[in-house]
Amino acid sequence: MTRTSSRALPRLLAAVVAVFVAAPIAPAAATPAVPAAAPPRALAAAAPAPTPTASAAADPAKPSVTWSVQPADQNGPDGRRWIERTLDPGQVVTEHLAVRNFSDSAVVFSLKAADGYLTDKGRFNMLPSNEKSVDGGTWIKVQEKVSVGAKQTKVVPFTITVPADASPGDHPAGIAATVTSSGGTVAVESRVGFRVMLRASGTITASMTIDDLTAKYTPSWNPFAGGTVQIGWSTTNSGNVSVTGSGRTTVAELFGLVERDTPTEVEEVLRGGNRTVETRVDGVWGLGRVRTTVEVTPAVLGGDATGAEIRTASATVTTWALPWAQLILVLLLGALAFAVRTVIRRRRQRLAQLLDKAREEGRSQARETPLTTTPKSP
Repeated sequence: MTRTSSRALPRLLAAVVAVFVAAPIAPAAATPAVPAAAPPRALAAAAPAPTPTASAAADPAKPSVTWSVQPADQNGPDGRRWIERTLDPGQVVTEHLAVRNFSDSAVVFSLKAADGYLTDKGRFNMLPSNEKSVDGGTWIKVQEKVSVGAKQTKVVPFTITVPADASPGDHPAGIAATVTSSGGTVAVESRVGFRVMLRASGTITASMTIDDLTAKYTPSWNPFAGGTVQIGWSTTNSGNVSVTGSGRTTVAELFGLVERDTPTEVEEVLRGGNRTVETRVDGVWGLGRVRTTVEVTPAVLGGDATGAEIRTASATVTTWALPWAQLILVLLLGALAFAVRTVIRRRRQRLAQLLDKAREEGRSQARETPLTTTPKSP
């Protein structure tokens, strides 16, 4: 970026503030993200909701531009929150999107498609314009620009072409309408769009790996309560479809005679993506060897999962722990018992000594006193 003069600085700050206010999601670099959508399972249980809108200032001195983008049919928005299609390799289909301009003047929007991914916070996004798509984003062809009049909606067709050699499984993408705002020496792209979840037909595999499993025992300083095992691990979607995961985390001690467990859930992970998972198990006494096992079964998100190959993942880690609070309590109770026993024994010894002394004094007094007889009266 070139150095900004003091005269251009207020305009630069105005442009940056406009973008942060306008973007529906935290942006990647200088490009606001595509609005996040609920996982397919959650969507199936909820009524369709209006697509989120965004606003951006095309120029700090001009009124803001507010618009929305959503899936549509030839007549307009059709109630879908995103597009989800399962297609055969080589198949070509036509879909539609609707751009709604809520502003008071006509706006020319740029239309762009790109590969989709999940952010660190689990929100769906698409690659920014300066990064090249290599997967599902390259399957979508849409006209580069569309002009939408004030308070109007325009439907735009686009095509999805599945490569003949497309691998089975998911190829997530996104499509968005963008506006570039100019603020002095800086141009900022604001965009609003939706998911395009593409799945190539073939064998579906739902698989997750469990890596870098760690378990840390933290004792409770309440001697009448167990401690906590903090568990952390990372999971990678090693299958070819988007999945969630569910299972259990089990902590065993005393050679498996004592067990504690808790449910384990993994939120949506796209194909090839990864996620960090943390959980905890309470009520663990830490009686020496502690064995922690995580087991997760993936579930296919979206589409027809009939015949899918489901692979359960598991991993185990062993740690050693001591219940310090309980040990200290045992030592204190032992010391108290020893002290009480010592006091009781000494008191008994002293009492015995006093009794022996009293008996000896009695015998000595009996030996020293002469025998006397009392005369009988006539």
